[in-house]
Amino acid sequence: MKSFADLSEREVLALAISNEDEDSRVYRSFADGLRASYPDTAAMYDKMAEEEISHRDRLLDLYRQKFSDFLPLIRRQDVKGFLARRPIWLNRPLGLDAVRNFAEEMEYETARFYTRAAQSAHDDAVRSLLTDLAAAESKHEKLAHELGEEITPQAREAEDQTARRMFVLQYVQPGLAGLMDGSVSTLAPLFAAAFATHNTWSTFLVGLAAAIGAGISMGFAEALSDDGSLTGRGAPLVRGAVCGIMTAVGGLGHALPYLIPHFYVATVVAFIVVAVELVAISWIRTRYMDTPFLQAAFQVVVGGALVFAAGVLIGSS
Repeated sequence: MKSFADLSEREVLALAISNEDEDSRVYRSFADGLRASYPDTAAMYDKMAEEEISHRDRLLDLYRQKFSDFLPLIRRQDVKGFLARRPIWLNRPLGLDAVRNFAEEMEYETARFYTRAAQSAHDDAVRSLLTDLAAAESKHEKLAHELGEEITPQAREAEDQTARRMFVLQYVQPGLAGLMDGSVSTLAPLFAAAFATHNTWSTFLVGLAAAIGAGISMGFAEALSDDGSLTGRGAPLVRGAVCGIMTAVGGLGHALPYLIPHFYVATVVAFIVVAVELVAISWIRTRYMDTPFLQAAFQVVVGGALVFAAGVLIGSS
């Protein structure tokens, strides 16, 4: 890699042209990835891509005037000092917040690049253009917000609703399914072992095995349920991981108290943990699934109570 201070004016212009071309392609990729779900925001990134193309053309015209038609390939990764960019534009579906933050970082870095390049430029025309572009890129941090103001309130509300639905489908729904399964289905084997043995360590091992086993099972079931291409539920591996982890967490919650060596103390703490889990599940269903809290609590508590009673009866028999 070459140090920025060692670049000639010709190399600085070639690097700037390469950077502007790359930035325009990134914005085009953002627009392409967002167009289906967020058409107004996609149009905003199309405009930003056009801005970058206009900058590239100005740089290219000056380069040809000062040097020649031959443009050496100098890329940002060939020069010390640039941040390594995460290729989030390759991800599908794209997240609105991640894209906006990435765009702000791009424009901030580009503005600093032009400011520093202008300070070291010796040619008046080169210095003038780099100074103009530094000012333009400084405004680009606010461009997304300014262009976003052009999006109608109705379109913005529709996009916010779409983002919320996608978040619910991809993360909340599989996570809630896992949490419910882990919190409820593991109650029977855990409390059956507890009341059958009155041994806290054995009960903990049963709860641990039930939680991990349920997590693996639910994770595979969710990942294999669909590939997300038609339902919009996102990557199956991500959904499976979310579902599996939350299933294990739900089961481990009331198994961990049995690390306490005193059986009745551990059982009381486990009861409290189960109550907290059921309230949390009810709140999530109310918050993201538009289910009235009392209705959600009643459904979850009845199911949990039946499974718990089955475990106690089997363990005490």
